[in-house]
Amino acid sequence: MTKPNKKVKKRMIFLMVAFTTIVVGLVMRVGFIQIVHGGWYRQKAYEQHNKDREISPKRGIIYDRNGNELAVSATVEKVVISPKDIKKSGKSNKEIIESLAKFLDLDIEYVAKKVNKNTRYEILKKQVDKDVADKIRKWRREYNIYGVFLDEDTKRYYPNGTLASHVLGFVGNDNQGLNGIEFIAEKYLKGKPGKILSEVDASGRAVPFNEEKRIEPTDGLNVVLTIDETIQYFVQRALEQAIDENKVLNGAGAIVMDPRNGEILAMVSKPDFDPNLPRKAPEGYDENTWKGNTNEEIKILSETVWRNKIVTDTYEPGSTFKSITSVAGLEEGVINPSTPVNDVPITVQGRRIKCWRSSPHGEETFREGVYNSCNPVFVKVAQSLGIERFYRYVRAFGFMDKTGITLPGEASSIFHKKPLEIDMAVASFGQRFQITPIQLITAYSAIANGGNLVKPKLIKELTNKDGHVVKTFDTEIVRSVISKETSKTMREILEGVVTYGGGARAYVKGYRVGGKTGTSETTEKGRYIASFMAIAPADNPRICVLVILDNPTGESYYGGRIAAPVGGRIVEDILTYLEVERKYTKKDLEMMEKEVVVPDVCGKTVTQAMGILQQHGLHIRIEGDQENSFVEKQMPLCDERVVKNSTVVVYTKRNEDTEDVLE
Repeated sequence: MTKPNKKVKKRMIFLMVAFTTIVVGLVMRVGFIQIVHGGWYRQKAYEQHNKDREISPKRGIIYDRNGNELAVSATVEKVVISPKDIKKSGKSNKEIIESLAKFLDLDIEYVAKKVNKNTRYEILKKQVDKDVADKIRKWRREYNIYGVFLDEDTKRYYPNGTLASHVLGFVGNDNQGLNGIEFIAEKYLKGKPGKILSEVDASGRAVPFNEEKRIEPTDGLNVVLTIDETIQYFVQRALEQAIDENKVLNGAGAIVMDPRNGEILAMVSKPDFDPNLPRKAPEGYDENTWKGNTNEEIKILSETVWRNKIVTDTYEPGSTFKSITSVAGLEEGVINPSTPVNDVPITVQGRRIKCWRSSPHGEETFREGVYNSCNPVFVKVAQSLGIERFYRYVRAFGFMDKTGITLPGEASSIFHKKPLEIDMAVASFGQRFQITPIQLITAYSAIANGGNLVKPKLIKELTNKDGHVVKTFDTEIVRSVISKETSKTMREILEGVVTYGGGARAYVKGYRVGGKTGTSETTEKGRYIASFMAIAPADNPRICVLVILDNPTGESYYGGRIAAPVGGRIVEDILTYLEVERKYTKKDLEMMEKEVVVPDVCGKTVTQAMGILQQHGLHIRIEGDQENSFVEKQMPLCDERVVKNSTVVVYTKRNEDTEDVLE
């Protein structure tokens, strides 16, 4: 036997090495696939033989502090299709497309695009009402339609319409939070989707007689707010009435806070919206041409009805800021309630600052200076403090920082970066800087609660579907600002403002109310902002109330005349609701003897209304036509108590039926 020559040996060795290398490479590759990427390939194999449809989780409920539902999720359905399975149906694709488009009120081109895809899963429409879903079930059964499924879905519903809309916010088409608490608490509310699993063959079609598997969704957590539904209603009603009475053009805002813990009991911003229809055309826009989804329309909505004036708007606080200057002076000892002062005009860096009244009040105590709201008095207090100390208190009361309230879009305040003496002078009485309403009421809460700046709170706790608390949100004290003694002194002074000074229209019989009025002119000539800030009861504060009316065009624009009465009405409603005991003074009892209850004259003719009001010792002022008219609305409302000889304004409407008869 001849031995292989060297050339053959080399070929054999080469082949052996090559074969060994290939085998080793294949083994390594198989090992790599099985061990390193095994999970990924198993998942792909599973997906190839199974298809799943998503089950929407139930979004958590939003409650008020007393367990009343403010936002709930109603059970609806969504229409899902499997284009690959539709081809097995007893009808043509064209007929199926036309039927689905008609049932779901969808564009035929949109449905055709979905049906003609080469996929296993397409969502056709979400949040389909039960009656529509039942019609599709019947159609699917009658015509042996494959690949059309009706799966569980949820739809957000707000049972109280516009109530607390800026607090609650709203959701999008995918049930995702887009504004308000719905947006801020999205991670708690949204839950985790479930799945419906079914086997498919190699071509991706459902395997006959296959039993579907179900993975249940995890519902979202419930959010319990600090808002009180009843108090929210009181505030909204009072603000709507004020807007109407004073012809307010640029909206209004009001907020109620518990100064003891920073909890927001009510927050109202006008204009508002219905979160069930958040993209509806605002007042003044044509509903017939409005779509609610263009960039321009979203911009309009964001700047009007979606805008929360309490959090996102800044404004000059005017005289309501004088309380901050006052407590700074009291705390630093540069002033006390009995210190002699005067409101003689003062010149600062060439600018003459005088009292709002044409004839100065003259010599008075500091207490009386606050009652009379004399600008020069506060300028002198600020000068005694100096720029550094004055702005240290401005910062300490939180005006240089956002409050951190759990709502989107909180604005920052606007101050001079390097203030001069004139800047401090005008700032001492609330001009030439801008803050947010939420900053002001937070600062007043520190005056009310003994001196602690407390972070405003909107979310009280989170609960699961069984009602068990899973997380609580504690009160957060930011810092101590003033002493309890200064707090007590300032509350007594503010009570005097309502009893004897410019806030007299907020006086409530039986309750000790402290407060400060404010009127500020905006950069827009002739546009004023009237405001009133209240603490009640002044001796043991339970609530702080801020009312802001933007651009009133009625008989007055002064805060003391038009905002203070609104604040007083809100305070009375809330303290009565909270069952705070009334303690009548001698002055209260004397006033009550002179009061009468306003009768109801709505629906009466003008002549009848005039006679009824005269019998009760009241005068009448008619707004509108007098002949052939009846009273459509009245101010004050019926059952309110007013002083004898007060005037009731009646708004009339023509009686069209009478006109027809006369013609």
